[in-house]
Amino acid sequence: MTEEQDGTAWAVLMPAGELPEGAVRGIDIGDLQLAAFNVAGAIHVTDNVCTHAYALLSEGFLEDNVIECPLHGGQFDVVTGKALCDPAECDLKVYPVRVEGGQVWVDLS
Repeated sequence: MTEEQDGTAWAVLMPAGELPEGAVRGIDIGDLQLAAFNVAGAIHVTDNVCTHAYALLSEGFLEDNVIECPLHGGQFDVVTGKALCDPAECDLKVYPVRVEGGQVWVDLS
């Protein structure tokens, strides 16, 4: 389900409460590969593909707000998208999220 308004394109990501605290899940919406993270009860969404080399971050290790890439160990802050250490040098795209009507929505624009 998608909803467009004011130049944004919101899509339902998952039911609210479905992703446990400290968990990560890869979710594909169309051609986008996204990763959803539950950090201290708040859902954050980034691109799922590491910016260093092709690896799915949702298969990595999440500790607090830091995801470690399973391929080469690059780390990213999932709240800001900031690359935190080598070999990752480029930040991740971070997507706005809202919870409404029992659903987690993500802005794909």
